Amino acid sequence: MSGSHVPIIAPEMLLLAYRSGVFPMADSREDTEIFWVEPRKRAILPLDGFHCSRSLAKVLKSGRFTVTVDTDFAGVVEACAAPRPDHPETWINPTIADSYGNLHALGHAHSVECRIDGELVGGLYGVAIERAFCGESMFSTARDASKVALAWLVALMRRAGYRVLDCQFITDHLASLGAVEIARTEYLARLAQACAQQPRLSLPEAYRELLEEDTASSSPGKRIAQSLTQTS
Repeated sequence: MSGSHVPIIAPEMLLLAYRSGVFPMADSREDTEIFWVEPRKRAILPLDGFHCSRSLAKVLKSGRFTVTVDTDFAGVVEACAAPRPDHPETWINPTIADSYGNLHALGHAHSVECRIDGELVGGLYGVAIERAFCGESMFSTARDASKVALAWLVALMRRAGYRVLDCQFITDHLASLGAVEIARTEYLARLAQACAQQPRLSLPEAYRELLEEDTASSSPGKRIAQSLTQTS
């Protein structure tokens, strides 16, 4: 996170923007300005349409990754903002990073972390508004880490009673996992329905519920893989 002199977007403004189908971006990490985006076509990942391949199910069941929720939000944002070979530039500037950090502190933004031997190697973060989750960014420094984070997110959203997983823009990676493009008007209609009612649980509560279940027969990763492969 950046220093205290960086201006942040008021949380009320951010939440209103998301409920209106709009989100902020910056041109680069060094750019101090932000702009608001409302895509003509919106990428969503239907929660019953997540494509869990046999290889991904195997990784989930193996327990290779330790998966957590909201244990290192700032670390996930920082890793998402870091230059990568496939993403040399980023839209996450200090204002964006600090604004979402503030939203997280207020309980409106969440992260999913994947670790190997305690090291953060993948994850994602986004904003929760009622029964919608607006994914902002994901990263992976270990094979399959971001896929595992997304699989856990989908499973937790289904468990918690969420309805819409917004991915903003379609990519080949997201499409391979089941994401589709819909028109802005359809997205806004689905968003309005999702925002009309609270979910059964928050994402951290769904995570805790999953871990507290009797694990004598199977690990959380195995149960998540089973739930995703049954409907995909």
